[in-house]
Amino acid sequence: MDHEQAVRYRLTLDSHAPSVVGDAQIRQFIRDGFVKIQEAFPRELADESCSILWRDTGCDEADPTTWTKPVRPRSDLGTFPIRFPSPDDPGDAGWHVDSSFPPDLGDTNDFLNWRINVFSKGRALLMLFLFSDVGESDAPTRIRVGSHLNVARILSPAGDNGLSARDLAAAGGFAETAARREVLATGDAGTVYLCHPFLVHAAQQHRGSRPRFLAQPPLVPAGPFLLNRTDGAYSPVEQAIRIALQDG
Repeated sequence: MDHEQAVRYRLTLDSHAPSVVGDAQIRQFIRDGFVKIQEAFPRELADESCSILWRDTGCDEADPTTWTKPVRPRSDLGTFPIRFPSPDDPGDAGWHVDSSFPPDLGDTNDFLNWRINVFSKGRALLMLFLFSDVGESDAPTRIRVGSHLNVARILSPAGDNGLSARDLAAAGGFAETAARREVLATGDAGTVYLCHPFLVHAAQQHRGSRPRFLAQPPLVPAGPFLLNRTDGAYSPVEQAIRIALQDG
């Protein structure tokens, strides 16, 4: 079983599968909505990947005058935003939850119309792969600790159809989590953050001196999440949702 498969089974569906994280980290994931895995992949791999990305951006790593935009989206490995030091607003720094399936009606090219439901259809985890060292000034992703619990309670009445990203914002999904403690997804290259799919997070302006390389690869569920299992063998993602609904 490779690393991605182990992550998929341990944190999404099969609580009896081989573990790549400890019990304390599993408890943290359920409580806080994320866990930080250091040295999840080698720095050498991160450096090699960044070299390829530098070439593909058309920018010169040694010449900051070619870094003319605050952020460059990439489609490889999911979304691959490359953030450059800039005084400009990047235009994508709002608090949000990543939606996971298209609407039955409406414009599927408008991602504010994409939906998320209480069963997290189409998304097993939100994952942040750090391909460069990310300090507090290097536009680390902002995370609202425990916000996945608020979102689960907001999504529950909407059932299978769920809410669009626009509807979730209108329902107070992000304002409700404003009092939650905020942490920054910092770390050395090779660090991975495994996050509950309902975790509220946001980008931010890059105030550092070197571009930040981060990937958000999709992790598709191996099967649907269930909130009423006959055997009681709930995955950590399912456990967090159940706790949120019971406490609500």
